[in-house]
Amino acid sequence: MKRIVSILAVLAVLLTSLVAFASCQSSDDKIVIAIPNDTTNEARALLLLESLGYIDLSDDAGIEATIRDIVANPKNIEFKEVEAAQLPQTLDDPKVDYAIINTNYAVQAGLNPTNDSLALEGSASAYVNILTVKEGDEEKAEIKALAAALSSQQVADYIKTTYGGSVVSVVENPGDGYDASLDYAALAGKKITVAASPTPHAEILKIAQTILAEKDITLEIKEFTDYVQPNMVVESGDVDANYFQHVPYLDNFNAEKGTHLVSVLGVHVEPMGLYGGTEKTLDALK
Repeated sequence: MKRIVSILAVLAVLLTSLVAFASCQSSDDKIVIAIPNDTTNEARALLLLESLGYIDLSDDAGIEATIRDIVANPKNIEFKEVEAAQLPQTLDDPKVDYAIINTNYAVQAGLNPTNDSLALEGSASAYVNILTVKEGDEEKAEIKALAAALSSQQVADYIKTTYGGSVVSVVENPGDGYDASLDYAALAGKKITVAASPTPHAEILKIAQTILAEKDITLEIKEFTDYVQPNMVVESGDVDANYFQHVPYLDNFNAEKGTHLVSVLGVHVEPMGLYGGTEKTLDALK
């Protein structure tokens, strides 16, 4: 009897050890991916992972997907939700294996999306970056002049030569930068203010700035590093327009904040990328 009790005690110890070992293994085997914490960019990141075959989302998740919509996670991915602007910094976090980063923040952090990313999303039209104004201002001459400048061949060429595919112009039939229906003489001396992310939006706006200057129109670019204030200053009327976001984000923002902002022009798309943190290849996800 004592022998049986002894054997059972040994088995109990072994079982406890095995459970503890399995628990450690489970924790160690998790792959941590940092993703944006705002609704539309989180969905965009999850859709990228789904397109790569790493997770499955529910059929009705769409462009508002969250981690709660994940129905299959065979790679045992753990998600770290982070403010979009802070994602490049997570690449230095020893607890983060990968991060999915918006191109503007990647470029701003010195990353080259084409060369440094491990995977890039396709140029989905839902995520075209837009020129945005307050509802009712779409037909203002100043806004039309700005839209014409951003629709120019000069801007399209700048995007192509500067960003090497990490930013792609979506303007069809770019023009000379001017709207033939406008009286530019009447606009001489006017100032247009635009809120923008530093990269690439403010950089692209500087080309439009030069075009408008030829007609004695001043384009003042106000740089912001967050995704809230650029919309609030347009809603308040302190700034004429902004250029930093895509339509899904704008629609969600209007719904949440009760703002009245509309898209005037689609200018470019920035493919979101998957970047390596502690993991420098995709091998851990295979």
